[in-house]
Amino acid sequence: MGCWTLYPHRIFNQTIRYTIYDILSANSIKPHATKPKQQSNIFHFHNPKLPKPINKMLAPNTVNELYLGQARASGSTKDCMALYDRWAETYDDEVTDEAQNYVAPVLVAQAAIRYGLSGSGATNSIILDAGCGTGLVGVALGLAKAKAIDGIDLSEPMLNVARRTGVYRDLSVADMNAPISKDDETYDVVSCVGTFTLGHVGPDPALRELVRVAKTGGIVVSTILEEIWVSGGFQAEVEKLKREGLVEVVTEELIDYVKGHGDKAVLLILEKIDRV
Repeated sequence: MGCWTLYPHRIFNQTIRYTIYDILSANSIKPHATKPKQQSNIFHFHNPKLPKPINKMLAPNTVNELYLGQARASGSTKDCMALYDRWAETYDDEVTDEAQNYVAPVLVAQAAIRYGLSGSGATNSIILDAGCGTGLVGVALGLAKAKAIDGIDLSEPMLNVARRTGVYRDLSVADMNAPISKDDETYDVVSCVGTFTLGHVGPDPALRELVRVAKTGGIVVSTILEEIWVSGGFQAEVEKLKREGLVEVVTEELIDYVKGHGDKAVLLILEKIDRV
């Protein structure tokens, strides 16, 4: 990952660990590696026989480690929603601390600005932040001065936190494992970060739905956890969309994701094209 400085900023009493300089100037995209890694083990840090100070040193964020592990092990939409409902109020502080270093929202915002929001068109752009969570991506995208940002997420408590950022025009509950209630050809940019991962949302119908709501000539910017890029069917779904003449692949590259865990994700950027 290229070197860029993180400065803490307070926005609506929320710690946002990046600046517009980070988003516009980070140079951190690496060529895609085709062989997925095995999932790292992030459990079992606590030993009740050790003194509390030692356990604290071994597990600086044990609760968050358990939430992340549970999220990736979710067996149903209901389980996943219940977990994020409990996690909502502490999510931002936990995933942006040094132990987690969740850099994907910044990198996706950077890519959206570079490929879809560059020049004077940014101020007229309408964005959908799909799987917006607490609004980490939306806050970063808001720095590009887009005309409007809408967000959808499975968890109402997560949306309540996102609402406090003040950057969204509209926020609504949606299950991305099913068709979403948005009109065709609505958005210039569609972003989706942290949703295509273990125990969350699969490629079908989600990728097709994100393409559907994008305008022709617009882009879909998403992250897919490296471990499920091939095995989860995402690569195959992208190839299917290409064969149907719906999209062209702008980039398909490996980036840092939850850097504190060594997680990588495929940064996928699709441009919606006229169907021939």
